Amino acid sequence: MLKAGTVWALGAMSGTSLDGVDAAMVLTDGHRILEFGNTAYRAYTDPERDLLRSGLGLWHGDAGVEEVAEAVEAVHAAVLGLFDGAEIVGFHGQTLAHDPGGRGTYQCGSGQVLAEVLGLPVVWDFRTADVEMGGQGAPLAPFFHFACAKFIGADAPVAFLNLGGVGNLTWVDPRHHAPEEAGACLAFDTGPANAPINDLVADRLGLLRDEGGALAGAGVPDEGIVTQFLAHPYFYRMPPKSLDRNDFAGLVKAVAGLSDADAAATLTAAAAAAVAKGAEHFPAPVARLLVTGGGRHNVVMMAMLADLMGCEVVPVEAVGLDGDMLEAQAFAYLAVRVAMGLPTSCPGTTGVRAAIGGGQISKP
Repeated sequence: MLKAGTVWALGAMSGTSLDGVDAAMVLTDGHRILEFGNTAYRAYTDPERDLLRSGLGLWHGDAGVEEVAEAVEAVHAAVLGLFDGAEIVGFHGQTLAHDPGGRGTYQCGSGQVLAEVLGLPVVWDFRTADVEMGGQGAPLAPFFHFACAKFIGADAPVAFLNLGGVGNLTWVDPRHHAPEEAGACLAFDTGPANAPINDLVADRLGLLRDEGGALAGAGVPDEGIVTQFLAHPYFYRMPPKSLDRNDFAGLVKAVAGLSDADAAATLTAAAAAAVAKGAEHFPAPVARLLVTGGGRHNVVMMAMLADLMGCEVVPVEAVGLDGDMLEAQAFAYLAVRVAMGLPTSCPGTTGVRAAIGGGQISKP
């Protein structure tokens, strides 16, 4: 357990977009955010990214997983080793497979290895306990989003949208005292976001991403494909609900016959439409949608969202937050909650039966 009071925590996140590792410091007492600290980013090299991509869909013990895990640990150790002053580390690992209700969820990388390298306690394996208790194991940032809403002084419901490989929404009512209270948070994955776009431009053009949405902006969405996409049963399930990166692999196949620009425009339109569909589940309207993650740099995606949503759509920087680091900051914050025995998910965020704290703690 940590000492009572405020703690400088260091968090790291490597998302399903496979771009690199974000790391960030947060000063917190496990409830409030007191201050944001230093940040760092380490991009994956092309060989590292290829290795991680080869591990997608694999489970613990499968052939090839150990090599992927070693790469994840090495890159995390390099970026986390740049920081001074941390008292605890939150290590998310790399999600390779996610099948709540089936085989479970698997984030590769050992927190014990990092604890030995860094000489600090490391909280990791955040999702397993939630899944074992009947939850989706994702998304896990909502409790942090609740703290962010308090930090920015929000006094009415607000929504956070993370556009990573997969999109996810958090609806927050900051008038509640704690995130696990009934009615304080609702969260769920919306659908694919950057992952299919990244895969498309990687396969066709050898690029990491559609920079700024330039390719999509030169194309025209195929509305028939978008309509067919929205007929998927996932969109008719009540939240909380979550996705694996490759659950909508058929979407990329559907655009195979389109030009590069039209395919990118169609995948972007599908991602935005999925968010708008998800917003239909909000318990009450919001005046503002705060967008985080790499997708907020895609001007076409943001314009499409503005057209579809009945509220203002802005990057989280508009309220003084760092959209590149929000998920890394979230796992710093969650690490402190785990160490203090506080819940990290609840029925409204993952569908777990009761508020629960996940995570293992490894000490050097």
